[in-house]
Amino acid sequence: MIPLPPSTQIFLACGATDMRKGFDGLALMTQQVLEESPHSGALFAFRGKRGDLVKLLWYDGQGMCLFSKRMDRGRFVWPSTKTGSVAMTAAQLSMLLEGIDWRRPERTFTPSLAG
Repeated sequence: MIPLPPSTQIFLACGATDMRKGFDGLALMTQQVLEESPHSGALFAFRGKRGDLVKLLWYDGQGMCLFSKRMDRGRFVWPSTKTGSVAMTAAQLSMLLEGIDWRRPERTFTPSLAG
């Protein structure tokens, strides 16, 4: 996992993104489509059309970082809306990058008694 400061905001770009885009193309998309500053320190996540590739754009205070992950099997769970962005927590981002449905995580154990 990327060592993000606790106050880091995380945004998912809804819809599919052209995964040929690099630093400049994704930063421009962040400004024009998401209406956010790519140099704000927030992390921006973009998913490809097939759903098996995600790119993360983040300004760490010294420069832009671009991370990518491709799933061998399965797809990344993404919002169904085609435009805009969705804010999420670092825990939700961690689940997303593991291929877990971050929108409705299920608890595997619920204690029946306290203590």
